[in-house]
Amino acid sequence: MKRSRPRSRAHSLRGRALLALLVMAGAVAIALTMPIRLGLDLRGGTQIVLETKSTKTTKADREATDRTVEVLRGRIDALGVAEPSIVRSGDNRVVVELPGVQDPKQAADVLGRTAQLTVHSVLGAAESTEQDAGTASGGEDGERVLPDEDGQALRLKAPTLTGEDVKGADARFDQQGGAGWHVTVDFKDAGGDRWAKVTGEAACHPAGDPQRRVAIVLDDKIISSPQVDPSVACGAGIAGGSTQITGSFDDAEARELALLVKGGALPVPVETIEQRTIGATLGDEAISAGAWAAVVGTALTALFIIVVYRLMGALATVALLCYGLISYAALAAVGATLTLPGLAGFVLAIGMAVDANVLVFERAREEQAARTRPSTRSSLTAGFRSAFSAIADSNVTTLIAAALLFFLASGPVKGFGVTLGIGVLASMVSALVITRVLAEFAASRPSVFRRPHITGISTTGPVRDALLRRDPFLMRRPRRWLAASAAVLVVAGSGILVRGLDFGIEFTGGRLIEYSTATQVDADRARDALADAGFPRAVVQSSGDGDLTVRTEELTDAEAETVTKTVGELGGETEKVRDELIGPSLGEELRRDALIALGLALGAQLLYLAFRFRLLFGTAAVGALAHDVVILVGVFAWLGKPIDGVFLAALLTVIGYSVNDSVVLFDRIRELLGGKDRKTPFARLTNRAILQTLPRTVNTGMGAVLILASLAVLAEDSLTDFALALLIGVGVGTYSSVFTASPLAIEMYDRGSGSRRSRREGRTAEKAVPASRAERQEVS
Repeated sequence: MKRSRPRSRAHSLRGRALLALLVMAGAVAIALTMPIRLGLDLRGGTQIVLETKSTKTTKADREATDRTVEVLRGRIDALGVAEPSIVRSGDNRVVVELPGVQDPKQAADVLGRTAQLTVHSVLGAAESTEQDAGTASGGEDGERVLPDEDGQALRLKAPTLTGEDVKGADARFDQQGGAGWHVTVDFKDAGGDRWAKVTGEAACHPAGDPQRRVAIVLDDKIISSPQVDPSVACGAGIAGGSTQITGSFDDAEARELALLVKGGALPVPVETIEQRTIGATLGDEAISAGAWAAVVGTALTALFIIVVYRLMGALATVALLCYGLISYAALAAVGATLTLPGLAGFVLAIGMAVDANVLVFERAREEQAARTRPSTRSSLTAGFRSAFSAIADSNVTTLIAAALLFFLASGPVKGFGVTLGIGVLASMVSALVITRVLAEFAASRPSVFRRPHITGISTTGPVRDALLRRDPFLMRRPRRWLAASAAVLVVAGSGILVRGLDFGIEFTGGRLIEYSTATQVDADRARDALADAGFPRAVVQSSGDGDLTVRTEELTDAEAETVTKTVGELGGETEKVRDELIGPSLGEELRRDALIALGLALGAQLLYLAFRFRLLFGTAAVGALAHDVVILVGVFAWLGKPIDGVFLAALLTVIGYSVNDSVVLFDRIRELLGGKDRKTPFARLTNRAILQTLPRTVNTGMGAVLILASLAVLAEDSLTDFALALLIGVGVGTYSSVFTASPLAIEMYDRGSGSRRSRREGRTAEKAVPASRAERQEVS
């Protein structure tokens, strides 16, 4: 019986080692064979979000949007864009990503046109074109009046051919005839017969008669109305199933027209509701900054945990490198797109991986100190076993936030949710499998067994030693901590009322254009110049290093060109590095979804914590989370920072990260309540749990701060705000888990216990004096 336990341990170690090797082998294979897809904010390009619109005859449902996607895919392929992406989002939206495309106007024009191609017989000239294009002229069914290329009004018969009869179209240049660029259209078999019929009817009219013309209409506009050649016999028509569209085309216009004709008609109209253009240079700088932040942050974090935990810290660092490889492989395997916020999520998840290792090592230190003749390996095994529930619960809460980002957000913020979720899962594999295999293998070596001090877990550590010596009763007066939290809450929250919230264009709609100018432009001067140019409400911000950001209401492309020209006159040579357009309807929707995501995040945390612990702990944790949310939003209001999609990602991450501390603390309280300390007063028991978990809180907080500080210092502007929000959130969350959630739990526990005591005492009193009470009632 005595030998079975070591043999069982060896067997389980071999099993975990085999699992770790399989995971790493798979990660290496995927990383070498499947490149990860970079988002447009990391490689430059244009993203356009289109929304399909219903017509009187066709509803813009999922089926119509899918047909729209296929037509748009043909148009994009013809544009020659490398590695384009076009996907349906929801029932009536299409997201198009065009890497390398820096001129969104042309792409939007090509993608947005309905391209309804029709061919009509001309019934004669009309007196005017008073009616709108595309409407019936009041004559026979299907007749319409449209102006030709020269503005002359023509009465057109109902269409004889449509875009469905077109087999193909090509732009060609006539060098011999001198006709210049034209478009050759090839019809299908039935379309060829109809083309012969319509041209044969037109050939029966004399030269110069408008009825000898054939009108080719694209999107309710006559693009060509040639006369049938005199060589064509009446009734015979033009055989061969093809024709030429001629006009004053240049090469670009001819190719665009051929693309639209060949691509076919959109089943329903589309509207551009979002448009983002990121310069390639900005993308390169973002990758470089994010990569440096990852390297520096990881190096500093690794150095910190090696100093604190020595050999175990070094092994945890190896596991962190494995975590990075696993996360990269997972992102590549699922086909996720790595965006700029996603890169930040990748870096942030390093802190989550550190947290799991710290939890295990601190529990191992406790086990080592509690035993008479402990072995390092047995302490590690007990540490992994004891820390598992806290690791699982804390990571699940972060996964809840990541899942909400994935399902409710869009664009880069959604990418952040994917990256964060994958990072959390990879961190659990890294800590619970790889770190455990490495740590238990090292602890079983004779050289380590003889020198337990090198493991880093043979002593309890300076923070725990100081707490054990002083044994402060932090929860002696919990209401004072609640009063302090309320005061901070009021001061920060008043910023929302005093300064207001500066919502980004994601939530308000509008246009944001960022320029890089040769000479630095003063923001006030640019604001005055734009006001004189007709944009008095433009919000101008200058970064001080030649970058200027202009945010306005929704602009047309012509108005955007005016803004660019005005900035260029002030700053000399000007480059547009970012251009974002958000429709007002989409902005309102994103704002609503943000509130829904926030409410669901808090509700989901409450339900999960109530299920895993008890309602009292869940309520206290969610109360602390609400406290953190208000403070973070209030601080950003005081600082005048934008409340945008990246901030939303940071806010929901803070919710997931902040609750980790509460989960770890409540897990320890639950453990103490189930042990020999169950009769200890709840305030004293909570205080003991705080002191026991505080070393983990300090060490994990330091790891997260090192990562986030690297992001704040080395990353670009948007990630700087992201890192700032997380730094504030980590600080406030660490405070609130100890000094807000704990006092709340104590107050609610005491109130619940007091009411139960009062009810018990009341029932006892009633049983003791029923007769005297009845007598008093009888006398009265």
